[in-house]
Amino acid sequence: MDLSFLVRSLAERAVPEPGTGRLRLPTERELGASLEISRGSLREQLSVLELLGFLDRTQGRGSYLQVPDAGFLRLYFDLSRQLGQLTHGQFSAAREMLEISVAEAAAERATDDDVAELRALVDEMVRAADAGDQDRALEADLEFHRRLFTVVDNPIFTLMRDGLAHVLRGAVVDRRRLAAEREPSADGAPRPSDAVHYEVVEALAARDGAAAAAAMRHHFVVWRSATSH
Repeated sequence: MDLSFLVRSLAERAVPEPGTGRLRLPTERELGASLEISRGSLREQLSVLELLGFLDRTQGRGSYLQVPDAGFLRLYFDLSRQLGQLTHGQFSAAREMLEISVAEAAAERATDDDVAELRALVDEMVRAADAGDQDRALEADLEFHRRLFTVVDNPIFTLMRDGLAHVLRGAVVDRRRLAAEREPSADGAPRPSDAVHYEVVEALAARDGAAAAAAMRHHFVVWRSATSH
């Protein structure tokens, strides 16, 4: 039985559990009879769904249908990259398009506190890079971009961001290392690849969606320029 069909069939048969609201499934015997498949075959497919995060099965408590977390998408992206079905260039392009859209949306939703937190993260990024603490600068950089998605508060965007951030983390680490080696460091002036984040913050502070999208687009241009061979 096709797994996607099985998931839909399970969703039709799952019943909210009183008190918790969790979607409890019938017993394997009942499912096998309802779906007209053997218990052995059903058990194998349920094990696959459990591995993928669609099921929570506990001995003595039963089986519950659930939505998998970002780990499912991370696994899919990892496997697709290893098998050559998706390329680094495709992942990078998807990230750029997604973050440009998110920056524009964030300008409409950001509060003064959000803007202050984002500005503080860029300040931390700049201070850490200036001190030569690339690990701390990296974490501030990653948190800045993650925080933009928090501002927008769209679970679909967040899921995509988590998957892309996972598969591209190594590339981001390499790009920051290259930027630190290649960009000129003037006294008191942040490196361009870090300073460009301030453009995004200023656009958010002005609640200007078009400017925020343009600033994020410029952010990626600056990073490509700083790290291209």
